[in-house]
Amino acid sequence: MLLKDKVAIVTGGSRGIGYATVEAFLKEGARVILCASRQETADKAVSKLKETDADAAVEGIYPNLSDYASVKDAFDNVVKKYGRIDILVNNAGVSESTPFTDYTEETFDKVMDLNIKGVFNCSKAASEHMVAAGSGVILNTSSMVGTYGQPAGIAYPTSKFAVNGFTLSLARELGPKGIRVNAVAPGITYTDMMRSVPKEVIDPMIAQIPLRRMGQPEDIANAFVFLASDMASYISGDILHVDGLARA
Repeated sequence: MLLKDKVAIVTGGSRGIGYATVEAFLKEGARVILCASRQETADKAVSKLKETDADAAVEGIYPNLSDYASVKDAFDNVVKKYGRIDILVNNAGVSESTPFTDYTEETFDKVMDLNIKGVFNCSKAASEHMVAAGSGVILNTSSMVGTYGQPAGIAYPTSKFAVNGFTLSLARELGPKGIRVNAVAPGITYTDMMRSVPKEVIDPMIAQIPLRRMGQPEDIANAFVFLASDMASYISGDILHVDGLARA
């Protein structure tokens, strides 16, 4: 098992890529604390996971990721209970596609508060314990739009460009303290959001992908497993693109 006895926190772990990552971490032997936006959401995800394995080492918490005090309190409690935090996956995020002419400050702030401030808060709270332990792994969810942008919803690609910069800079700062920091940049992935997109919209997108298929949440989760494991012990400050595209 690649993550045997590791203690991992996964934000946005109740659905989609986050949920698949929790499942993958559990299969590799980790103890996982999934973060959701509400207690009911966290409890539902944990119950679903335990339907498959009643003894699954998983539990749910629901800190306000935009509030540092809330995150710190929740993460400190994890350390009090399990002694450490080995892995943090900053996966929680929100996307939207408002045209720029209709953008409001409130819309921009909502995206940035979760997608950037949430990553900062969680990384800061977890890294305090990782620095004390002299080891740890922080993984962030970026996006292909963090490289290419997107035609509407300016805050989302802006936030993912920022996640990339945050990842590279934090890797440089925390590397000497024994902490690796990387990001995974998913491409078009078949999550709940994509299920509602009409086939006539999806098909042209798939046609642009050399592998001729969308990614599955498990494809992204497998990348997180690799980067969290000792197999990636000499990889830090990398943005791993998992999008089926060919690059020069």
